[in-house]
Amino acid sequence: MPTPAPTASFRTITPGTLKGPEWHQFMLGAVAPRPIAFVSTIDREGNVNLSPFSFFNVFSSNPATLIFSPANRVRDNTQKHTLYNVRDEVPECVINICDYPLVEQMSLASTEYERSVNEFKKAGLTELKSDMVRPPRVAECPVSFECVVEQVIAIGNEHGGGNLVVCRVVQSHFREDILLPGNAGVDPHKFDAVARLGGDWYSRVIPESLFEVPKPNRNKGIGIDQLPEHIRLSDVLTGNNLGRLGNIEQQALPSPEAVAAFREDPLVAYTLNKYRDNPTELRQQLMLLGKNILEEGRLEEAWKVLLLAAE
Repeated sequence: MPTPAPTASFRTITPGTLKGPEWHQFMLGAVAPRPIAFVSTIDREGNVNLSPFSFFNVFSSNPATLIFSPANRVRDNTQKHTLYNVRDEVPECVINICDYPLVEQMSLASTEYERSVNEFKKAGLTELKSDMVRPPRVAECPVSFECVVEQVIAIGNEHGGGNLVVCRVVQSHFREDILLPGNAGVDPHKFDAVARLGGDWYSRVIPESLFEVPKPNRNKGIGIDQLPEHIRLSDVLTGNNLGRLGNIEQQALPSPEAVAAFREDPLVAYTLNKYRDNPTELRQQLMLLGKNILEEGRLEEAWKVLLLAAE
């Protein structure tokens, strides 16, 4: 069954009942992977700062808006130089996006150097003049967003309290070799993106880890509740399997004639013949066959096999 077993054990934690660093690790370990904003800023005197933040995401494409949060340090409640720069000095930044070849240099830039230290130099990275804002962008990064800081929202004054930096993108830069043809965007097979987890852990987007899930908003799927009972309550199919089956439109379900004709498929015919004297085993084998076909991405054929299992 796709739902958790009734005997599953859960640990319930109320925020505030653990020490700050302990609760911090629970949250960051669970809300993962998180994209990373590699943020360059500048103060009034022109001193440059560069630091990564994994409290980060895109929140609007029109207007183009990114938000990151340089949270107060959990250890001593001090605030980060990036926050001082965008809030009190120059309300501009560049949000650079790193790929795997830069992850160690990006991590090095997170060191708590003195405010006058330029992390570009410490991390061995190259300052590249921005087009529309004063902070430089990171030349080695495959993507950079030049931003004007619209608002800084403090959401907590204690250890670990967040500071939402709302950034409006005014210019962007994408390295050509990571792009799809035309204006189709970024090729996930060529952009070796990295993300943050808890502790010292990161994750990497590599071709072996990529998979596609058809978006339900392209059609109106029938839903898991409308699956035939022998499919919905199957001990063979997973929750992912049921979700894919439920994402089919009613009019796309195979007709009884199409299901009957699929008996001639060589593998189906072999299964029907081999287990014809054992109905229970036949149904089980057809369910397994349907599951395998479904996981190969052949939704219509999987439906035909699974419907045959009900006969």
